[in-house]
Amino acid sequence: MLARILLVLALCLVLVSAPAAAASGSAQVPEGSSLTLFALGLAGLIIGRRFAVKRDKDDGADQ
Repeated sequence: MLARILLVLALCLVLVSAPAAAASGSAQVPEGSSLTLFALGLAGLIIGRRFAVKRDKDDGADQ
């Protein structure tokens, strides 16, 4: 599940940045858009919460 989310996110980033690089004569590095940065932050929060919940469940089972 996590691998699929990261794959889709990486594919979206490539599709967004590729046309801008192909249209210009030189290789410019595009700045991250607000939506891209927001999506990466949101994905980080979701992934972090999932690992935190799993870690809490594992710690409670040992006691």
